[in-house]
Amino acid sequence: MAALTIRNVDEATKQALRLRAAQHGVSMEEEARRILKGALAHTGAPSRLGQRLLGRFAEMASEELVLPRRQAPRTPPSWDERA
Repeated sequence: MAALTIRNVDEATKQALRLRAAQHGVSMEEEARRILKGALAHTGAPSRLGQRLLGRFAEMASEELVLPRRQAPRTPPSWDERA
């Protein structure tokens, strides 16, 4: 396991970490590990969801597909008491 030292942590941050660790019943060190692990778990490569969807449904797309025209939006009701 690697060791990590974090310097220049302001007192408010340290106190917030101490309180959060106490709420979870763990040490400040363990709480810091959990926070780092959680924050870095979501930083992987982009999912490229759009590219995957395009590849999956590309054969279904055609030039024949025409979207219907949209209707003009309705006129909103008037809340004016004079009407």
